[in-house]
Amino acid sequence: MKKDFISIKDLTTAEIEDIFSLTDKLKRDKPKFNKALSGKTLVLVFQKPSNRTRVSFEVGMYQLGGNCLYLAPDEINLGVRESIKDVARTLSRYVDGIVLRTFEHKNVFQMAKYCSKPVINGLSDFGHPCQALADVYTIKEKLKRLKGLTLAYVGDGNNVCNSLLYVSAKCAMNMNVASPKGYEPDRTVIKEAKAIAKARQASVNLFNNPFEAVRGADVIYTDVWVSMGQEKEAGLRKKIFKGFQVNKSLVKLAGKNCLIMHCLPAHRGEEITDEVIDGRNSIVFDQAENRMHVQKAILIKLLAKQK
Repeated sequence: MKKDFISIKDLTTAEIEDIFSLTDKLKRDKPKFNKALSGKTLVLVFQKPSNRTRVSFEVGMYQLGGNCLYLAPDEINLGVRESIKDVARTLSRYVDGIVLRTFEHKNVFQMAKYCSKPVINGLSDFGHPCQALADVYTIKEKLKRLKGLTLAYVGDGNNVCNSLLYVSAKCAMNMNVASPKGYEPDRTVIKEAKAIAKARQASVNLFNNPFEAVRGADVIYTDVWVSMGQEKEAGLRKKIFKGFQVNKSLVKLAGKNCLIMHCLPAHRGEEITDEVIDGRNSIVFDQAENRMHVQKAILIKLLAKQK
């Protein structure tokens, strides 16, 4: 059976640890894997433009000896010019895997249903699993452990937050989420993440006050207040989220060694200040680099011939 990567919810803790272990090997001994996906072709089907997702997958496939194609939003016009069902069936005849970056999460399920090759969720309105895996891998790389650490997420309870909740819980890392009322993470995700965390002797806590959420945190994470597709809400969101900026005053409550993360792109001066994102505790560009390394591990797991 083919295996897809749609949500971190679908991964076991052992599978996450296995991806992290392979990522370590990929970073230590890059030449050893330069033919791992020789003869394989990956296609990127994007409804949303991207910097990191596109480049990290394209360069990653190149470094693994494979090929990568990019289909921009207007080339297929997914679901309008051609149905997802027909796109999935057609691309299955040409390529070995598909990365879909889409607006609606249901599109990922539909692509996976009709595609006979592995489908990777490159981003949907529900989750951003590649991003979250790379983020937590980066925390482990920097702090040498995950169990017992506390990640404080400040901002919109969006797709990135949903994925971070799942992976944090599965890795026994505590997670505090601070969002304005009405902008909390998905209720089902919260319920499921709390249950997973409890079983792993960790916790998931919700706050409407960012200053309470970051106290004692090992990592502070934030994201933009206005995501792609929410431009009409920009004015309102900026007013509502004004008190949730990650700045020097907020970071000071967490302690001098607290790491700072952001999935990028950053709207400097809004959700995060220059002095914080460019400060000595920022690992923002390390996590950006690790997108490629973790995704290479995912690609090998899904596309390479298993011995």
